[in-house]
Amino acid sequence: MVTQGDTVVCGLSGGADSVTLLICMCELSEKLHINVEALHVNHCLRGAESDSDQQFCQELCKKLDVPFIAVSCDVSSYAVQHSLSTEEAARVLRYDIFKEYSEGKRLATAHNANDNLETVILNLARGTGIKGLAGIPLVRGNIVRPLLTVTRQEIEDFLSEHSQTFVTDSTNLSDDYTRNKIRHKILPLLGEINISAVETSINSINTLREENAFIEELTDEAMTNCRNGDLLNGLDGYSAVIRKRCISRLLTEKKLPYSHKRLEEADKVLVNGGKINISGDVYLIGANGSLELKKISAPTSEYKEIPLEIGTNRIFDNCELFCEIIECDNLKKIEAVHKKSTFYLLDYDKINGRTVLRNRKFGDKIRLSGRSFTSSVKKLINETIDAEIRPTLHFIEDEAGTVFAEGIGIADRVTPDNNTVRCLKISVNR
Repeated sequence: MVTQGDTVVCGLSGGADSVTLLICMCELSEKLHINVEALHVNHCLRGAESDSDQQFCQELCKKLDVPFIAVSCDVSSYAVQHSLSTEEAARVLRYDIFKEYSEGKRLATAHNANDNLETVILNLARGTGIKGLAGIPLVRGNIVRPLLTVTRQEIEDFLSEHSQTFVTDSTNLSDDYTRNKIRHKILPLLGEINISAVETSINSINTLREENAFIEELTDEAMTNCRNGDLLNGLDGYSAVIRKRCISRLLTEKKLPYSHKRLEEADKVLVNGGKINISGDVYLIGANGSLELKKISAPTSEYKEIPLEIGTNRIFDNCELFCEIIECDNLKKIEAVHKKSTFYLLDYDKINGRTVLRNRKFGDKIRLSGRSFTSSVKKLINETIDAEIRPTLHFIEDEAGTVFAEGIGIADRVTPDNNTVRCLKISVNR
């Protein structure tokens, strides 16, 4: 974690963990030939209590003869400005300050084995792969965590043996924060199952960390061999685990969102070919064992409109819409046909006046069959229609408005009922 001559900046909150870390690093400084400093971040969340914690840290560093820096930040304002929880805003600001004041140095944080198990449980609850189950890394960049395999009980015993006091952050006693719920409720329950749950988790997490590191090495190799800019070429020659790691790295680097399901879909596109939308106009395109991240701007579609004909209608090059009129004996027959079909049925005699086939236009709305309210077509399309076919969707409009929206449904006012005599059957061939 450290080499001779390093300066190690200890993140010091004044709590039991960080006080233990600072004392240990001071006691080891001569043996390791390192310089030790302390950095306190005052989040300004608890008024006088926050200031008291800073004062405690300053006095401790004076006693240990350790250079001390305190930095204040306005967590509450930052949380509001960036739409973050207080907990997340504090973490972001804290690590920004850590980064600034530890440049060219090592930064030691006081995460312990209990923290690590809490993180694993939190990641498991949110949904994660082996990377999340491997917990907090021992070393990441210039950040080191010397106490990561030490339990909270061992820390408290250490401080007791040294007759060393520490401060307690009152927010750590509340269940308002997600991590505190795990700490106060889930870990005690695990302790009832196995009194040594935290200790045994150390070995399990270490094993997962080692296995994850091995997978990361293989991923490094695959990225080196296959990556050319935004193209991953020849990735199909690797296992699915490595393929998905490479895809997730590419998307993460580009700050693009993805989920477990989306990675599965991207991997299928890589192996079988095809295209999936990632975000906005960004797509992953697979062909011949390669996968490319590419922007595809939607074509500026001109407005198209033709009179609707019984028979074949075409307004797009790659698809056609077919209409026919069928006699309907009763509603049950209509429903029986409709359930087995991939076409749409409208009451032909409820259509009002001139009917046109057109593409989508700005501000389209439709009151769908069986609904008592009008919906925005744009919203319905975004919720239900694949991005690739959105530019070529068909719409049918009579003199009273939209009666048919492809992939979405028909208007309530043209829905067949017990009095329906003739149905307009609509099907689309792509």
